[in-house]
Amino acid sequence: MRRLTLLPLSALVALAFAAPGAELSYNRDIRPILSDACFSCHGPDKRARKAERRLDTSEGALAEIEGVRAVVPGDLAKSDLVARIESHERDEVMPPPKSEKKLTPEQIAKLRAWVEQGAKYEPHWAFIAPRPPAVPASKGAASATRNPIDAFIRDRIEREGLAPSPEADRTTLLRRVSYDLTGLPPTLAEIDTFLADTSPDAYERLVDRLLASPRFGERMAVPWLDLSRYADTHGYHLDAGREMWRWRDWVIAAFNRNQRFDEFVLWQLAGDLLPEATIEQRVATGFLRNNMINFEGGAIAEEYLAAYVKDRVNTVGTAFLGLTVACSECHDHKFDPFTQREYYQLFSYFNAVPENGLDGRTGNAAPLVTFPTADQTAAMTALRAKIPQVEKDLAAVTAESADAQRTWEEQVAGEGSAAKLPKPVAAAIAVSPNQRSATQRDLVQKHFREKISAPFREATAALAKARGELTGIESKVGSVMVMEQMTAPRPTHMLIRGQYDKPGDPVQPGTPASLPPLPPDAPANRLGLARWLVDPQHPLMARVTVNRFWKQFMGTGIVKTLNDFGAQGEWPSHPELLDWLATEFTGSGWDVKRLVRQIVTSATYRQNVKLSPQLKERDPENRLYARGPRFRLGAEEIRDTALAVSGLLTPQIGGPSVSPYQPEGLWEELSSRSDSKKWTAQFYEQSHGPELYRRSLYTFWKRTCPPPQLQTFDAPDRETCTVNRERTNTPLQALVLLNDPTYIEAARTLAERVMTQTGVSIPERVRFAFRLATARRATDAEVGLLVDLFEKQKARYATQRDEAIKLLANGEHPRNAALDPAELAAWTHVASTILNLDETVTRG
Repeated sequence: MRRLTLLPLSALVALAFAAPGAELSYNRDIRPILSDACFSCHGPDKRARKAERRLDTSEGALAEIEGVRAVVPGDLAKSDLVARIESHERDEVMPPPKSEKKLTPEQIAKLRAWVEQGAKYEPHWAFIAPRPPAVPASKGAASATRNPIDAFIRDRIEREGLAPSPEADRTTLLRRVSYDLTGLPPTLAEIDTFLADTSPDAYERLVDRLLASPRFGERMAVPWLDLSRYADTHGYHLDAGREMWRWRDWVIAAFNRNQRFDEFVLWQLAGDLLPEATIEQRVATGFLRNNMINFEGGAIAEEYLAAYVKDRVNTVGTAFLGLTVACSECHDHKFDPFTQREYYQLFSYFNAVPENGLDGRTGNAAPLVTFPTADQTAAMTALRAKIPQVEKDLAAVTAESADAQRTWEEQVAGEGSAAKLPKPVAAAIAVSPNQRSATQRDLVQKHFREKISAPFREATAALAKARGELTGIESKVGSVMVMEQMTAPRPTHMLIRGQYDKPGDPVQPGTPASLPPLPPDAPANRLGLARWLVDPQHPLMARVTVNRFWKQFMGTGIVKTLNDFGAQGEWPSHPELLDWLATEFTGSGWDVKRLVRQIVTSATYRQNVKLSPQLKERDPENRLYARGPRFRLGAEEIRDTALAVSGLLTPQIGGPSVSPYQPEGLWEELSSRSDSKKWTAQFYEQSHGPELYRRSLYTFWKRTCPPPQLQTFDAPDRETCTVNRERTNTPLQALVLLNDPTYIEAARTLAERVMTQTGVSIPERVRFAFRLATARRATDAEVGLLVDLFEKQKARYATQRDEAIKLLANGEHPRNAALDPAELAAWTHVASTILNLDETVTRG
């Protein structure tokens, strides 16, 4: 028996949404409820649909089934949806108890109000092409609305009855934007220069300088490597080595030269299919070859070929569509309008690579291209230009040697010195030149050129040297795995329940029907798909991209669920701002640096991070952006900070991956083969010298054992596409900062800077170290605590010099032997304390 219930006060409050002028939005208010509670049984997946009832479309909700309609617009009494959600009968109530889902009174109130208001459905907001919205009128001081971003943010804040936070102090701003645009802390010289610049546009000029820094490309590459599942090994059980660092360096260079983002994406998806594709365009397609590769004995090639293609489909779906397309691999999507057939239509685009399902045993797997470094290219270009000239010189010497040889023969005959020659040569010379056999002529000529003619020997040696150098460089040029289109693509079938050995209906390349169609002239290959994706009218590509950039700088995406813009994703906190950013981005020619500049020069970005009691209660997650973003630095930034402030950081950009300190035995514990060290990556071979202190971006990434120091601070394993690193706080992180050789060595070298680059005053030295790490000046209380720590540690090590020497022995960087060990050990403790400060490892 169905019955209606009286709503509690909390639900009645929710009915305020239905007040005149506050009409409910299906996309904002209703779809999330239905998606979470109803779509799994009454949604897009027809095989999972119960009672043939569909609630994800207006037609399905209004349809009469056995005399019952789920929704009758404006009529609560006749709407079965309302009766079911309010029922107390176990066999009638929806969602059913066995689903373990339960609607809140507020959700029930919203659904009732929506039905009363006419139950209007809307196309999913993310599937409608963005249009530039009107920018809200500016209010308040100019500093509060520095660009349109602030107008959108301030408008929402004021509608919530709140106010934006004041601007952060200049030191905080400098440190914040330095990390965001370069991944490194500012130097003392940079701090002093900025603070001394009182011009009105000082901050904007600072931003421009940072955007022009080659460090910008390194900073921007890190999240792209996560998204691209970049690694230096193949993954799976054997986890053999590969060389893809040239692709990684291409990414860094692309961000530094501010390559149009649509072109950046198109090259990575289909650079090899462009007319007269360049090496660089082909290398870019390494993006799609970053998938894991297996060659384990007994594995089935067809199974892994299917796995590689699925990985590419899922990566493209996550990275560029912001959708969980992987959910359609085995059945129609349960929440979004994507069918299993459409999944395999996308699969078809990537099922045309001439690759072996079991490959990579000896490194990179075909197809691949060789890709020299800039230095190698310059050297080979010079040698290839030099060799023809050397060949020409040799030809000239060879031409001149006929007369010189005749003169020499006459001299030998006149002097009677033939006896000093090898007998075969002397015998040949004794024969008249016009009567010699071919063998005799060659013998005399060879002896003259190689033993007598200095010009010929020199020219020959020069040519051999140039050719040898060229061959040597060419042998060292590495390769990159790339995409390549088969002349006859493999036939693609739907895979029943996703199983590689259960082919279903054949399919052709195509895109989901819920998204805009492909242009009529689009080729049925990856190039056609890429051009469809980067079309400015595509509803998802630009939105998904600007949302990720916004999250990178503001801490949380406008759409919080970076990887899900579908029905299960969160409603945008600022839909109009998202569309404004998306249309501005495409309208600017997909200019990444311009977009980044707009964000980091906004008043919104420049707010201080203070969390007032009011904001803590009303907006603890800062979804309104009424204060500045504060969050812990990324894994790479924490290590790079220690290297930078200590003076250890090696500034080289690009090149092969390196192996910094890590605990012994980790790789061996996870390996079970004894193949070549180079390709199975079974044994960890630590780097030495400057390579030991390269930026963390260049750390060798083994998928089955990611860099432990970075993983402790939430770096992913890079086995699959990752668009959002979670931030955790664990005791292990503190233990790493205190005890890992990287940080002990950095503390010791920072201590050496303190003792050699400042005066002898202990407070002065403390202030110097504190400012290096945090950018701000320490308070007197902070200085006092650190001075006290120094004095206690100095007294301790004065009587325990062996312990001091033991502490200072950490790390390969040589200790400054001129400094007193006890005093240096004490300063090392102070430096370690500073490197462990929450403020040091936090970007605020």
